[in-house]
Parts: sequence; C-alpha cells; structure tokens
Amino acid sequence: MPGRVLPGPDQRGLFIGGRWREAEEGATFTVRDPADGSVLASVADGSVRDAVEALDAAVAAQQDWAASAPRDRGEILRRAFDLIRGRTDELAELMSLEMGKTVAEARGEVAYGNEFFRWFSEEAVRIHGRWMHAPDGASRLLTVRKPVGPCLLVTPWNFPMAMGTRKIGPAVAAGCTMVVKPAELTPLTMLALADILHEAGLPPGVLNVVPTSRAAEMSKALMADPRLRKVSFTGSTPVGRQLVRQSADQLPRLSMELGGNAPFLVFADADVDAAVDGAMLAKMRNMGEACTAANRFLVHADVAEEFAGKLAERMGRLVVGRGQDPGVDVGPLIDERAVHSVHRLVTDAVRDGARLVVGGSAVEGSGYFYRPTVLLDVPPGSAINGQEIFGPVAPVSVFTTEEEAVRRANTTEYGLAAYVFTRDLARAVRLAESLEYGMVGVNTGLISNPAAPFGGMKASGFGREGGFEGIEEYLETTYVALPATGRQAG
Repeated sequence: MPGRVLPGPDQRGLFIGGRWREAEEGATFTVRDPADGSVLASVADGSVRDAVEALDAAVAAQQDWAASAPRDRGEILRRAFDLIRGRTDELAELMSLEMGKTVAEARGEVAYGNEFFRWFSEEAVRIHGRWMHAPDGASRLLTVRKPVGPCLLVTPWNFPMAMGTRKIGPAVAAGCTMVVKPAELTPLTMLALADILHEAGLPPGVLNVVPTSRAAEMSKALMADPRLRKVSFTGSTPVGRQLVRQSADQLPRLSMELGGNAPFLVFADADVDAAVDGAMLAKMRNMGEACTAANRFLVHADVAEEFAGKLAERMGRLVVGRGQDPGVDVGPLIDERAVHSVHRLVTDAVRDGARLVVGGSAVEGSGYFYRPTVLLDVPPGSAINGQEIFGPVAPVSVFTTEEEAVRRANTTEYGLAAYVFTRDLARAVRLAESLEYGMVGVNTGLISNPAAPFGGMKASGFGREGGFEGIEEYLETTYVALPATGRQAG
C-alpha cells in the first residue's frame, strides 16, 4: 500500500520554477512512519542556495502573476479543488502514513483543506478598493488593492494538507508568488499538493516548494532578502518570536499562527452529554496534536464528577493503533519526543495531586502511541495547565463561579481558541466578550471553518486565515488622490 500512494521519485525533490529537481549536491533526508518508525521515503533536503533560487523563481514570476486576470487565478484554484476531491482517498492514505492520523480523519482534513481552495477561488474576483468624495469636496479618494508580493509560507507537521491550502489559496487568489517550506516530519502531502497545482495550470514560479532539514538557516536567509515581502508561519510560539525578530530589518508583512492553551468551560446548566460530545471533538481531533485542541477542562463543581466520568468512559473505549488499520480511533503521536513530553505532563500532574481516571501511559512496542487519558482535580498551578499538551490527555479542574472560570481561562499567555458549554444565552454572550481568545466555540467542539477567520491574540500570534479576512493578509492598499472632476483647465 505505501508504494501506491507515495509521491514518485521525481516528486520527492524540490519544486522550483515549475519543475522538479534535486537539492544541492543531491542531499536528502528521510520521512518516517510514526506508527513503527520505518522509513517511508527520502526527500530532497534543500539548502540555503536552493531556497534563494526558489525565491529567484518567485520574484521572476511575480509581475506577470500579479497582472493575471482574477478569474484565471480563481479557475486554477477551482481546478485544483476538483483534482483534490477526486484523489481524496489517495491523499488521505498518504497523510495517514506520514503523520499518523487515521485514514478517516485524514479524509476529513482533505475535505476541510480543499474548501480553502474553493473559498479563495471565489474570493479572487472580489478584491476591491473604494471611491469616495473627500469630506471638503475638493478631491476624490481612490484606493487600490495590490498583491503584497513574493511570500514565504511555513507549514507545520500536524495538518500537512489544510495548513498548506489555507496559505496557498489566498496567496494564489491575491496574485502573490511564494516559496513554501513544509515541515520536515511531513513533507510528502505538500509535494503531492504542488504536483496537483502544477497539473491545474499554475504557472511556473508561482509556487515553489523547498523541503529542508535546515529550516532555521533557510528562513534566516530568506528573511534577510529585501525581495521577500510576506511571511506566513504556523508553528510554535518560540519559533514565531524568532521569526518576528528576524523580520525587523526588512519589515515584511507577517502572519503568525502560534501556540494555544484552549480552555473548555462547562457550566452547571450545560447539557453534560453534549459537552462530552464537544470535548471528544475538541480534544481528540488529530490525537490532540492541534493548536485549537482543548487543553484545560474547567468544569463547574456541580457537574465535574459526571462530566469526567462520562468523558473517561468515552476516552477509554477508543482503539489505539495504526491509522491505516480498520476500527482504529487514535493513531500514533508524531515522534518519541512527543510521547515523552505528554507522559511527563501526566506524571507531574498526578504528583501534584490530580486523580488519574483512565489511561496515563504509553503503549508498549514499536511506534509512538499514548493511551487516551483523563485526569480529575488537576491543581490550577500544575504544569499541564500551563503549556500545550499536544496529545490525547484531558486534564479536568473544578470551578465554582463564572468570574473564577473566566479568570482562570484567561490566565495564560495564549489566546487562540476557547470553548464554552452553557444553556444561558446571556452568559454565552458575556463569555464571548470577556474571554481573551481569537475564536470562541459556544456549545460546539469544532470551530474551524474555511469561511471564518482563523487566528488568535497575545502569544498565539496575529493575522487571520480563512474567511473574507484571509485574503487581506496578502494585499497592500494604495491610496490615490485625484482632483475633483468637472473643473476644466484654461
């Protein structure tokens, strides 16, 4: 099966200027299956020189691409959408192999990620400025929207399809060229996506893909180049901070989608069964390896035992195994380091006084598996409440008042996503306004939607992806001052 869905040898290289090629001196790195550690493929390992050549290609293509008809750009995205939809099973298997998620969940990501191409294919023809009279009537004000220019798009390993389409879609629609640096752990899906876009008719040089094991060197070199005008990064907050510092000299436009520490608030009046359903979605999507994953469960004292018991029963029934095997609910974590990190947080929480309800250990044998885990009575100061877990662990703490819940929910440097379960509409409105998060889900555990702006505040970054706002990140505004009409010279 793996050989059938893996990109062919020619499509495991660098994609620069519309063609596949080897990396400098033929360098490669290996991509492994997290289910057993076996080698899936060798991929070209791009150098700084390769990255600069990719930027050269993007710069060379920028003027013509910016001048292309918006309808043509939209039609290319629509053709890519149709091609991806026809290859959903193939792409899902590939993603499951390199990342670990179940094939069923990978199909969901292909469908979700593909919707960004459909959405931005329709937004390409809706880029507009404005015309107005100056307040004093003496002149006219015209604004024109222009593509920002060549972009560097850095995608993470946990959603190798959706994080690519969420950045590439608006860049293509806006008329920007780009260099994409996929995650070293999961580059195969992006390489397959590049091949699809090429087949859909994207002109040479508009999209350039450079996998690398030397990401820090590459990004530093590109961000020092004045020709690069935009950087969109999804990843950890520490790396995001470093990229922001590197941007100071050339001042490119930045979009940063960084870490999260999502609170999941369950009030006494909530439908507990619905809250458990939402918790399973918010926690277990992608084995918990998501920046939007529910990280801290803050549950009112009146329903905490019921909620934790029902959640533990659901979590304990989940089947752990290879993502490609039938009947599996939870695949492996991405690597051994991830397993150690998750287990350390769990053992520290138990040492701090938390009660282990279910799970709490890695699965013995090959691969990077961790049992779905529920902890109850987790002390607020425990480390598991202060950092991203990025694993299938639900720490439950108890609160007694709405004010306490809001205070504890906001006591974090992060501000990406939050979840609220309550039957009280007035409370839902108060919480949406008082929670310091870019996205708030009310009585739902699934908030991501291509038609909605995705992004956070505080240390979770800035900028938005998706929605009407998504294309704005790739456009500059020029204001043109015009004299009032109707006044003839001479």
